[in-house]
Amino acid sequence: MIEFKSQQLVLSGHVDFKNAAQLYNQGLEIIRKQANFPLVVDLSGLEQGNTLALAILVQWLRQTPQANGLHFKAVPSKMLKIIQACHLQDDLAFIQ
Repeated sequence: MIEFKSQQLVLSGHVDFKNAAQLYNQGLEIIRKQANFPLVVDLSGLEQGNTLALAILVQWLRQTPQANGLHFKAVPSKMLKIIQACHLQDDLAFIQ
């Protein structure tokens, strides 16, 4: 599920092949409406951080100004391990 609340893009629930395209498009629509960047993406409600969810986040990031307009919050530990294995930790901005 995608929501925009408290000036944050909130991704929650489960990301799988059945809903990935829809989640990507919904999030992209929200991102394109924003005038102020960076935008915080809250992942605290994400049930599982997998490679498909990470692919969506990276594609969203590429659609922002200078491809660095997103900051990621509450990244699940499994997703952090995937990010490190892919050497993406320097390309993504994380906040507490």
